[in-house]
Amino acid sequence: MPDIPTLPIPNHIPAPVFGQGTWKVGDVKANRAAEIAALHEGVSLGMTLIDTAEMYGEGAAETLIGEAFTGRRQEIFLVSKAYPQNASRRRLATSCDASLRRLRTDHLDLYLLHWRGDIPLAETVEAMEALQRAGKIRAWGVSNFDVADMEDLLAAGGHGCAANQILYNVARRGPEHDLLPWLAEHRIPAMAYSPVEQGRLIGHPALAAIAARRGLAPLQVALAWVARQPNLITIVKSGNVAHVRQNRAAFDVKLTSDDLTELESAFPAPEKKKPLEMI
Repeated sequence: MPDIPTLPIPNHIPAPVFGQGTWKVGDVKANRAAEIAALHEGVSLGMTLIDTAEMYGEGAAETLIGEAFTGRRQEIFLVSKAYPQNASRRRLATSCDASLRRLRTDHLDLYLLHWRGDIPLAETVEAMEALQRAGKIRAWGVSNFDVADMEDLLAAGGHGCAANQILYNVARRGPEHDLLPWLAEHRIPAMAYSPVEQGRLIGHPALAAIAARRGLAPLQVALAWVARQPNLITIVKSGNVAHVRQNRAAFDVKLTSDDLTELESAFPAPEKKKPLEMI
């Protein structure tokens, strides 16, 4: 199985381009062993980027990850996100410390503002850079920022932004109109969350037809479509070992020109600006 390549984010930190999400992971005690096994399997298959947030189960996902990778921190690229109300000079440091305790680590590889709130971006940038200087985070970025938000961020001094995590999949192509080109121009990687629309895309007839022809699962077609994009990190969630193996195999799928034509017909590219969507 080929290795998963990396994408250099600012400061030349190599980030794996295909990683594991943890939304709702840790919420149900009975699923804990299976979820930990899935994370371990993903890492063994090269999906070493693990994305989480203080919002996920109000820290439950971070706690599970900390348990899963005690003594193995050096194997993973760890991403977490802060609530917007915690993005002030005072509260961001407190939030970061709490995440680090739950994750049982002394640093994050990437720390994101989960979405834009009321705290001035200049204050958040200052707080992020202070955490970076303190060695608690290696890089910082944002999530759910549209073009206007990104322009405001740069105007607020946020030129060190290392990534923008956004909702993007074959059915949510709005970012292609302006946001993805803007990020590429400014050399800021995008991170795509919900690449299979939290499973809702699986029943789409276009995906099913290509999957049947190629001997794949529909979700693998949807994942392969996202993962083929340049300057992009894809994050996919799985709760069991079989599913994570299926996800990993999707990364190696090469869609044909016929496949892409069919998907373009079923899911046309945006013809005009659409506000950035969130889930």
